[in-house]
Amino acid sequence: MAAPALPELRLGRYGGRVSDRLESLADEGFVERMWSRDASLWTQDPQEQETVTGALGWLDVAEKMVQARGELDDFAAEVREAGFRHVVYMGMGGSSLCPLVFERSFPVGVKGLPLTVLDTTDPATIQGIEASVPLEETLFFIASKSGTTAEPQAFGEYFYHRIRELKGDYAGGNMAVVTDPGSKMIKTAEDRDYRRVFLNFPDIGGRFSALSWFGLVPATLLGVDMDELLSRAVAMTGFCRLPEPENPGVILGAVMGELASLGRDKVTLVVPQEIETLGAWLEQLMAESTGKQGKGLVPVAGEPLGEPDEYGEDRLFIHMRLAGKVDTATEAALDALVDSGQPLVTIEIADKLDLGQEFYRWEIATATAGAVLDINAFDQPNVQESKDNTNRLLEVVSREGSLPAVEATARDRPLTFYGGEPAPTAEAALSLFLGQSRPGDYLAILAYLSEKVAVDAAIRRLRTVLRLNLGLATTAGYGPRYLHSTGQLHKGGPNSGLFLLLTARDSLDAAIPGAAYGFRTFRDAQALGDMEALKGHGRRVLRVDLGEDAAEGLATLEAATAAALAD
Repeated sequence: MAAPALPELRLGRYGGRVSDRLESLADEGFVERMWSRDASLWTQDPQEQETVTGALGWLDVAEKMVQARGELDDFAAEVREAGFRHVVYMGMGGSSLCPLVFERSFPVGVKGLPLTVLDTTDPATIQGIEASVPLEETLFFIASKSGTTAEPQAFGEYFYHRIRELKGDYAGGNMAVVTDPGSKMIKTAEDRDYRRVFLNFPDIGGRFSALSWFGLVPATLLGVDMDELLSRAVAMTGFCRLPEPENPGVILGAVMGELASLGRDKVTLVVPQEIETLGAWLEQLMAESTGKQGKGLVPVAGEPLGEPDEYGEDRLFIHMRLAGKVDTATEAALDALVDSGQPLVTIEIADKLDLGQEFYRWEIATATAGAVLDINAFDQPNVQESKDNTNRLLEVVSREGSLPAVEATARDRPLTFYGGEPAPTAEAALSLFLGQSRPGDYLAILAYLSEKVAVDAAIRRLRTVLRLNLGLATTAGYGPRYLHSTGQLHKGGPNSGLFLLLTARDSLDAAIPGAAYGFRTFRDAQALGDMEALKGHGRRVLRVDLGEDAAEGLATLEAATAAALAD
């Protein structure tokens, strides 16, 4: 085994604190205790310890999946021989974020099929997928650990009934499932004669499932080189059994946990474009694992780099660098940040197949950071709240035909504001909201919009305006994806977030078979339900409806924000 790929640390005055932390972890026997499944590393509560012990199957999952290579290859061959030309993989959070990384990072392999990941209730996206794939020759995967997650259930019903319209009783041949033993999806699959049910390991939580069936089934169908990906993951597994000062995952986790305890909890991820979706996967891993008990890591992905004077004393920068593809502008910007006193960790990876080892390194690192912060990294106590609110609102729709009316606090065409202080103009509404910010806060943009290049660009511009003028870290997530990702942090982590929730009045809708509402109402209920949950936790939140044209609304919002901050 070659020497492990240790991260490069440029921590300045924090280097001694991290060294002390690593010594402390070694004195406690952290690595040995972790591998012996000692739940007391994360919690002293006996009941919680049982939960932790039952959630550590990811520690050796790469080695287990090597043994499953034959089954993966055989299934991929079966799918090709059956004449399928596309795969749509439908899930949320831990069931879909790793497949999304594969979809957006890797080309279709020689024996692979195009892969589309669906993890949004946005009706335009759903209808767009329906129109763009050959339905009769597409395999639709429903991915849910519990089998009860509302979104993949709705996706599955929608596309099963579309296929049934074309193929009648043979529709099940176009459907497959990845779930846990005991899931209610198993009976549905049996009753409808779905092509395959993959049962995952029940002792692995969703956000730690990248190297399990949830991540590797879609990767195999896409044609990713699984032998190489898994061999690198297994190698990193071995490296992460080494003593603390030589352990690449524990070192990274010690840095994140120790600096967060010192106030540098905004873990700012600088990821090359070729693998930028890794940032979305890391957001869930860190935020959902550590964002509880009023503390936690705040992952910042996709934020454009700025000048040193744009940042406060709450950042830790982590740079993922692809070997042989040096971005001189990024390197220069990071050097300037280090010179100004900002701490930086650099991780160099050989190529995209190193994602196999990085999934594992970061899982170890996150578990380590949780232990450093005295947090149970394996539960998600606040995730259910928004789901419960959504379900209650949808029950109202079923009874009364529409969502409850909400009173606006400001109107300035095309923008309508909800939840803030009454104001005469958009500029005034934003000024009141943003005026609540404090040093060390972060601002999260929660966008219930269609995910498009133009929308991404507009949100990046808005983030830059906010950081330049407020000096705050900014995050951004599409709803409802973020509900299964950073949503735990938003409600259970530190009360340091300002939440700008964006909606639009789209004309498109798509009916959900068996439901009294369509995907548009489902998405709107999710936005309203999360706003209720955020307010229930005393969070500072403002909802802005962008009107019928989201692009026009975003442009107006950007201008109004700049004007509000210029006052």
